[in-house]
Amino acid sequence: MIGSKNGSPATGGFPQTRLRRLRRTPWVRALVAESRLAPADLIWPLFVIEGKSEKEPISSMPGVERLSVDLAVAAAREARDLGIPCLALFPNTPRERRTPRGEEALNPENLVCRAVRAIKEAVPEIGILCDVALDPYTSHGHDGLLSEDGRILNDETVEVLIAQALVEAEAGCDIVAPSDMMDGRVGAIRGALEGNGHKDVLIMSYAAKYASAFYGPFREAVGSGGLLKGDKRTYQMDPANGDEALREVALDLAEGADMVMVKPGLPYLDILRRVKEASGAPTFAYQVSGEYAMIEIAARAGAFDRDKAMLESLLAFKRAGADGILTYFARDAARLLSA
Repeated sequence: MIGSKNGSPATGGFPQTRLRRLRRTPWVRALVAESRLAPADLIWPLFVIEGKSEKEPISSMPGVERLSVDLAVAAAREARDLGIPCLALFPNTPRERRTPRGEEALNPENLVCRAVRAIKEAVPEIGILCDVALDPYTSHGHDGLLSEDGRILNDETVEVLIAQALVEAEAGCDIVAPSDMMDGRVGAIRGALEGNGHKDVLIMSYAAKYASAFYGPFREAVGSGGLLKGDKRTYQMDPANGDEALREVALDLAEGADMVMVKPGLPYLDILRRVKEASGAPTFAYQVSGEYAMIEIAARAGAFDRDKAMLESLLAFKRAGADGILTYFARDAARLLSA
């Protein structure tokens, strides 16, 4: 006899609780899933170049291409049809337009502004996020202005970032995303947006942005590869620090950020969880270029199934507390999730 009359197991009997019952069939697994991933959770970053009907492969990011504005518009239509709610635009500024002070960032006819206007005219229902930082525009590859002795000038940089955010807002972007990590820039940008008739423009702050090795392919994608003088450790966060991320997030929210971001993603899932739990604010993760490249290149080498690894990595962000994810896999993931 392996059980008593009331059905409880006798000593030495079978387990009363079998968690495998909840995993036995696909419908049960779907019914009890704690985290869910959908196309609506994704933001698709696009790299924009000059020209018409132009595509340029990015060698360190197999499968990702820089697109001319007309092809970015086509990508926006595809994103809309797949249920992806938002695009993030990054320019590959020609070298001849890069200067020490990044003046091209303030040009209303720069690549990003032209792309915003073209996409909004063709696909007005899709959201557009524009980065606020100077590294795609400076000849030295830093996110801010440099002093003669090579220091990042915080307050002087903030003044330029205000002007950049206003140019992007006037072009029609929905979200400005300061990624520069200058102190006080969120409050300054929020004040400028309010004072110039852009009170509905959202701010997604790169609040916890770490000085990471995983950004390498991105720098190639925006044309900053080989330009950077020194490193960015005096303004981006030390990968050793977690408590500091909570302070950065709290400051940016107090200054008027609507949403916050943790960057990179997978190596910082602990930070993502802590930020979400501590702030309760809409919290996003950026699956950065190096993370994309690791998965894509490993899959092409036969290390694992590419689609399964891609979706597993994205689900990890949701499990850790992300409300949304910026990922170069957005289109492919949305296709799979919609199938």
